[in-house]
Amino acid sequence: QIVLLSGHLDSWDVGQGAMDDGGGVFISWEALSLIKDLGLRPKRTLRLVLWTAEEQGGIGAEQYYQLHKDNISNFDIVMESDEGTFRPSGLGFTGNAKARDIVKEIMMLLQPINVTDVYDNADGTDINYWMRDGVPGASLRDDLSKYFWFHHSQGDTMTVQDPNQMNLCAAVWTVVSYVIADMEEMLPR
Repeated sequence: QIVLLSGHLDSWDVGQGAMDDGGGVFISWEALSLIKDLGLRPKRTLRLVLWTAEEQGGIGAEQYYQLHKDNISNFDIVMESDEGTFRPSGLGFTGNAKARDIVKEIMMLLQPINVTDVYDNADGTDINYWMRDGVPGASLRDDLSKYFWFHHSQGDTMTVQDPNQMNLCAAVWTVVSYVIADMEEMLPR
């Protein structure tokens, strides 16, 4: 059984892609690194996918889906960060009411950093195939007030990234992925 964390590697042609979507790649990688460094071994597999060709229409995601859709019942949740890694506020979530209640309870663990909101509907080109077929999905929600200052522009460089805000995003990704991967049962569908 798999808990999938992800971001996409490709960027728009005029910028470096540090925000779109280097930040999502970084926090997904960092979540797994933190879990490993803490010596934690969840009951389910944590899988990192660094998507390609998201900017060209999600070609990499479609290929991955085609290769793995026969095992769809083994995917517990698919998580994608693709809206920057600014100050996080919570998660967008797509799934049934019982799964949403579980995710809301998990998010309460993040009360010390004030990131507890669960919003309707996860977003993500790369996880849409899975969610369409009933797999619960989550996307990071953060402060988008500056997002379009840099989105698909020459300004999308490493200087956009704030290490403290990225650490908070990584904390959200780490807690949510680990707790879901270590629960006795998969999220209800």
